[in-house]
Amino acid sequence: MTAAIQLYAADKKIYPRAVHGWFAAWRWLLVWATQLVFYGGAWLTWNDRQAVLFDIAHRKFYLFGLVFWPQDVIYLAVLLIVCALSLFLFTAVAGRLWCGYACPQTVYTEIFLWVERRIEGDRNQRIRLDRERWHVRKLALKAAKHSAWLAIALWTGFTFVGYFTPIRDLWSNAAALAAGPWETFWILFYGFATYGNAGWMREQVCTYMCPYARFQSAMFDKDTLIITYDRERGEPRGARSSSAADRTLGDCVNCGVCVQVCPTGIDIRDGLQYQCIGCAACIDGCNQVMDRAGFARGLIRYSTQNALERNLTRAQSLARAFRPRVLVYSAVLWAVVIGGAAGLYARVPLKVDVIRDRAAIAREVEGGRIENVYRLQIMNTAEAQRQFEIRAEGLATLEIAGASRFELDATASRMVPVRLRVQSGAVPPGTHRIEFVVRTVGVEEVAVREKSVFIVR
Repeated sequence: MTAAIQLYAADKKIYPRAVHGWFAAWRWLLVWATQLVFYGGAWLTWNDRQAVLFDIAHRKFYLFGLVFWPQDVIYLAVLLIVCALSLFLFTAVAGRLWCGYACPQTVYTEIFLWVERRIEGDRNQRIRLDRERWHVRKLALKAAKHSAWLAIALWTGFTFVGYFTPIRDLWSNAAALAAGPWETFWILFYGFATYGNAGWMREQVCTYMCPYARFQSAMFDKDTLIITYDRERGEPRGARSSSAADRTLGDCVNCGVCVQVCPTGIDIRDGLQYQCIGCAACIDGCNQVMDRAGFARGLIRYSTQNALERNLTRAQSLARAFRPRVLVYSAVLWAVVIGGAAGLYARVPLKVDVIRDRAAIAREVEGGRIENVYRLQIMNTAEAQRQFEIRAEGLATLEIAGASRFELDATASRMVPVRLRVQSGAVPPGTHRIEFVVRTVGVEEVAVREKSVFIVR
């Protein structure tokens, strides 16, 4: 009989221990901030509508006083570039700050762990409970925990869908069990994803699924601020009865608290590892132990590789933060932000697309005139009803046949047929460039010019 070969080691369940300290407080502050924005943002109103809404059905994106259309995809591109450059910059300066404090995986894992601790207890109690055989109390605790997890997950999925379907209508329909099939599917899908990722998979998402853990090393250098263990001060490590019991040992008492509080279960004393998400829980845990042992804080701390190797002061480390790659990232980031902001400020709340009617390229009509037919897709991106006027320029005797004024409701679009005519003989045969001018009546600065061609046969 051939022996079975295991390709992967079995994962050991991680039971993170609760920790308190300066970095834990910052982490929870960002948990509250991000969730207030996420859960509360969907319920804000602006001009009698939802303030933030991706209205896919009508192809509009409402962001407070701004209304974006598919033609505004350039702003989405700018936003993505800003996010990418910000990630590069923050990682080059201070490592995985995003992962440790604001990533949704970290945030919801913190929330789910808090629920778990409130119901089942801290680390040792949870380990002991999982080792026990099934009984009524264990079943009740597990049921309560998973019920709370499911409630948070479903509310998260509901809120997420509420950014794409007006959340008040969604709430009314969901309460009446009348939500549409797609809304129901996505609420359950994102609820299940939250429940699975934050409740069950946790550190495995960061370790195996997130690509950032794999390419972060390309963004680090020896002056990147990372979580470090001061080996020179801490080694040789070992337990002792008091702070002065054995000065042949380093300051590390080998208590293992830094491993117990780590949400990914690594030992930071082995050096920086790709599983480290930079949450600084080990710093808070070690500082608590150092306080009890009577040693100085900072055995585990934020520092740089150069600072440890060269014994640099904090001022010297800070000065090295302003290195060429950081300055380049900052300059490019600010250039993109300023350019995007300027474009947004100068954005005209009117969009026009000109489409030639291919069924009637050029024809002769009454009076010997030559006529071309166009269709103008006009979008009023302002949140007020407006009247628009169409003009055509570029050729002698060029005129619009029919009405040239019309009204459009707020954030509405309309396909307007336009017939342009010129006197026969006034323009030689061929293709001639013209311009359509669409302006807002009463608001002269809101006007758009679009080029097209007029064909004479």
